[in-house]
Amino acid sequence: MADDNQQREDDIFEDEEEVDESSYKSVKDAILFAIEVSDSMLALRPSSDPKKTIVESPTTAALKCAYHLMQQRIISNPHDMIGVLLYGTQASKFYDEDENTRGNLSYPHCYLVTDLDVPSAQDVKNLRSLAEGEEEARDILAASEEHVSMANVLFCANQIFSSKAPNFLSRRLFIVTDNDDPYSDDKALRAAATVRAKDLYDLGVIIELFPISRPDHEFDASKFYNDIIYKASPIDADAPAYLQLEAKTRPSAGDGISLLNSLLSNVNSRSIPRRALFSNVPLEIGPGFKISVTGFLLFKRQEPARSCYIWLGGEKPQIAKGVTTLVADDTARTVEKWEIRKAYKFGGEQVSFTTEEQQALRKFENPVIRIIGFKPLSALPFWANVKHPTFIYPSETDCVGSTRVFSALYQKLLKDEKIALVWFVPRKNAAPIIGAMIAGTEHVDENGVQKIPQGMWIIPLPFADDVRQNPETTLNVAPEPLIDRMRVVIQQLQLPKAQYDPLKYPNPSLQWHYRILQALALDEDLPEKPEDKTVPKYRQIDKRAGEYVLSWAEELDSQYEKIAGAVLKTSTLAKRGAKDRRTEDEGGGRSHATKKIKADDEPNSVEDEVRRNFEKGTVSKRTAGQQREGRPIS
Repeated sequence: MADDNQQREDDIFEDEEEVDESSYKSVKDAILFAIEVSDSMLALRPSSDPKKTIVESPTTAALKCAYHLMQQRIISNPHDMIGVLLYGTQASKFYDEDENTRGNLSYPHCYLVTDLDVPSAQDVKNLRSLAEGEEEARDILAASEEHVSMANVLFCANQIFSSKAPNFLSRRLFIVTDNDDPYSDDKALRAAATVRAKDLYDLGVIIELFPISRPDHEFDASKFYNDIIYKASPIDADAPAYLQLEAKTRPSAGDGISLLNSLLSNVNSRSIPRRALFSNVPLEIGPGFKISVTGFLLFKRQEPARSCYIWLGGEKPQIAKGVTTLVADDTARTVEKWEIRKAYKFGGEQVSFTTEEQQALRKFENPVIRIIGFKPLSALPFWANVKHPTFIYPSETDCVGSTRVFSALYQKLLKDEKIALVWFVPRKNAAPIIGAMIAGTEHVDENGVQKIPQGMWIIPLPFADDVRQNPETTLNVAPEPLIDRMRVVIQQLQLPKAQYDPLKYPNPSLQWHYRILQALALDEDLPEKPEDKTVPKYRQIDKRAGEYVLSWAEELDSQYEKIAGAVLKTSTLAKRGAKDRRTEDEGGGRSHATKKIKADDEPNSVEDEVRRNFEKGTVSKRTAGQQREGRPIS
């Protein structure tokens, strides 16, 4: 009960406490899929694997990609908006317009399957039935004989973004098509599409292309799409720059599952940074020399977050709203917030502080990143990275020219292999820390998609109490033959390209939590068993390294026998004097029971002796002399 009272009191003074890392700025994202429906996009692609009989069309694979993305975003980013627009269909649907509407259609051959909105459970069900159901797909996924104007499609997307997500910071249009030149002969329509694409860019919408090559034709983005896809220039955020598309396109051969996985992984790789810890914090390089930077939390452990309480006492579950009221213990009178003061015990007496005094005690200074020195990169040990690093990037909002100064500092640290020691106060009322600011290079995958951006990283340095000292141990090196056998085993079990990809091994407990929520929201059957991709693939391990492991085990037994034999030659069970030996010789090998150990009880090795003493319960009766004679108990 005392803990509950303390929790309620902490909730009241929540505005005084330091903001936790989990309260990062959330950037809302609005994604609209524009999927082409044509004869080539509806054609089934043969499977490249003879063991797989599943074939799928690129349109169906794109719909499943949107369906899986909806499932992910409902759990991970519940405030994001996702919509699906089909173009090139016989049927037409846009808000209140369809084939039965009188008059001309605003956007013919454009079918809005799911409006751009926060996806509900019914939206996910409808999209799944369209992607997996044959009857409903037969009515909607029918290619039109008339050519659809790309300018009309882009203008339709413009209307959707303007009406549904006017204030979103991130708005993206995903175009999935296999037609690289929709206007090969008509220059007027080509110019109209270019104008509509520029209007989308001015609105703040980024166009992302997912090209699909046909079996007999390789997709060439330079024919049309390089002219309509822009990105912001790193020097001038307002100046458009042509986007150089990836050289690799979506596979034309192969089954629909591989196509779906390729599309989905590409969509996930283009997700925007979402954990902005702070914005426009001054980076003080020297006295009176400051620039502005923004910090992001790119790496953080994900845990199930409870955003609300559910009341299950009624006919259907309802969201419960908690109300906290403090009352006096003696009179049960409601206590107002201004009447409450916190007190601390000093010398047996309670010393109270006002809210302003507590804030003054907690405040060191305003948020700042101040460089206090430089050290070589080799001076930063590997074990010093014990907390989440903060990624910082320049911002031109407060200080014009921050990008140029930041770039010069970044290149200098990277060239000289130096780190900067910084005094780091990330937020208001946050405790200052000493950190190491290092320059990080960019990392891309084999497709040229950026995995880790280039910029500066601030690593909080641990205090002496944060790092435990290693226990004093004796280094026991294995024999060389044993090391050679194990080296072969490790080589057989090496990961592809000798790199560990954490995206292939999701947290099983977290995924199980999300899977249960998904089943409850979509009225699906509850899964019986969680999928754990961290479980080793024992059959594959046995197939690749089974023989080498057995060979290593044989060598281990051989080396153990050699070591155990050497111990036996230099040890005895008990020390006996000359008198005991004479008595044994005169008595025909008999001696006093307490001075002789029977022959049938003599162990053959250290392990046998330990086991025999344990079974008889005589471990505690062993003398110190026997323990020092080369036969240790443990």
